[in-house]
Amino acid sequence: MKTCWILFRKEMLELTRNYKLIWMPIVFILFGLTEPLTAFYLPDILQSVGDLPEGTVISIPTPSSEEVLLSTISQFNTFGVLIIVLGFMGMIAGERKSGNAVMVLVKPVSYASYIYSKWMAAFVLVWVSYGLGMLSGWYYIHVLFSGIDFTSFVQGFFVYGLWLTFILTMVLFFSSLVKTSGLAAFFTIGIAILLTFVSGFMTRTLKWSPSQLTNYVNEVILHNTWPDHLTGTIILTTILCLAILLISPPLYKKKDLI
Repeated sequence: MKTCWILFRKEMLELTRNYKLIWMPIVFILFGLTEPLTAFYLPDILQSVGDLPEGTVISIPTPSSEEVLLSTISQFNTFGVLIIVLGFMGMIAGERKSGNAVMVLVKPVSYASYIYSKWMAAFVLVWVSYGLGMLSGWYYIHVLFSGIDFTSFVQGFFVYGLWLTFILTMVLFFSSLVKTSGLAAFFTIGIAILLTFVSGFMTRTLKWSPSQLTNYVNEVILHNTWPDHLTGTIILTTILCLAILLISPPLYKKKDLI
C-alpha cells in the first residue's frame, strides 16, 4: 500500500510536469461554459454574422435549463471522451515503449502497484476536470437561464461520471496490453462506439450496458426520475471496472515477460 501511495504521488507530479494537471481542467471548463453561452447568445450571433436581409427577425425558442445541461454533457461525451483517451492512451504503453516502465519495475515494485497508481492519478485528474467543467456549466445555466434541480444535477453528474470512469479504465487496460499508444486509443474508442451502437438497437437486451448510462442521464435530468434499470447498470459498470482493474496487472506481466 505504501509503495502504491509513493507511486501515486510520483504520477501526480508527472501530470503536473507535463501540464496535464493544468490544460485538461481548462479544456473541460471551456466545454462547460461554451454551451450555455452559445445557447443564450445564438440569436445575437446569427444576427450579427449571418449576413441576413435588413429587417429579418430571428426567433429561436429559448431552451430549458435541463436541455442546456444535457447539451453540455453531450459535449463531454464527444470531445471529453476523446481528450481522456488521447491524454492517457500512453500512460503504460508509452512508458513501456520508452523503457521507463522497466526502470520502475526492476525495483521492488509490483505490477499491481504500478498500474493502480497510474489509474488512481488519472481518476483524480479526470474527475477534477469533469467536476470543474460541470460546475462551470451549472453556474452559467443559473445565471443565463432558470434554475435547475440540484438533486437531478448531482445524480446526473455521478451517473455520467461513471461512464467516463469506464472509458478511463478501458484506456488503462488496452494501454497495458499493447506497446503502441495509438492502438490503445483505437481499441478504446472502437469498443465505446460499438457498445453505444449495439445498445442503441438492443435497448431491452442490453439494458444494463455501460453505454446506457448516457441515455439514462437524459431521463434523470429532463424528467427528474430514476430509470428502472439505472441501478443495475451502475452496479454492472462498477463490477466491470473492478474486473478490468483486477486482470490488468497479470495480463501486463504476462505480456511483459513474452
